[in-house]
Amino acid sequence: MNDVMEEKILQKLKEKFPDEEFISETFRDELTITVNAGRIVDICRLLKNDAELLFKQCVDVTAVDWARKKKRFSVVYNLYSLEFNFRLRVKAFIENDEGSIDSVTSVWKSANWYEREAYDMLGVIFKNHPDLRRMYMPEEFEYHPLRKDFPLLGIPGSLPLPQK
Repeated sequence: MNDVMEEKILQKLKEKFPDEEFISETFRDELTITVNAGRIVDICRLLKNDAELLFKQCVDVTAVDWARKKKRFSVVYNLYSLEFNFRLRVKAFIENDEGSIDSVTSVWKSANWYEREAYDMLGVIFKNHPDLRRMYMPEEFEYHPLRKDFPLLGIPGSLPLPQK
């Protein structure tokens, strides 16, 4: 079943986006597909709405800071098809330090908070997000704590600590 589903996903993507390059890899029976960040919404819409795929559930959206690579951030979407009992990981790499990618909240409402968390902690900007604001850190806090260049012990005096 997994091999059939993997082939079906790649076939559908190549049919719909013939000009795009998709890199796929399987690790521990889970498929990961790396896609062009500029087409993320269209790709996700296909994965959700195609009757032979039905990735109706966006389980998580997160980001990884690769610090020294040209494409510093990768945004990772963990999807699930309940209909076919199949998990899929979709990755998209972002070029620069002030990375931005289109929001997929128009495809899955559940992506809202996940994208806000990635914005707050890593500074990834999700374009067209309905409410992109910080979740944990104060709005005026200019840093993003999960970036690799954030000091391990924090920035002294940047946030007031709670009183005992």
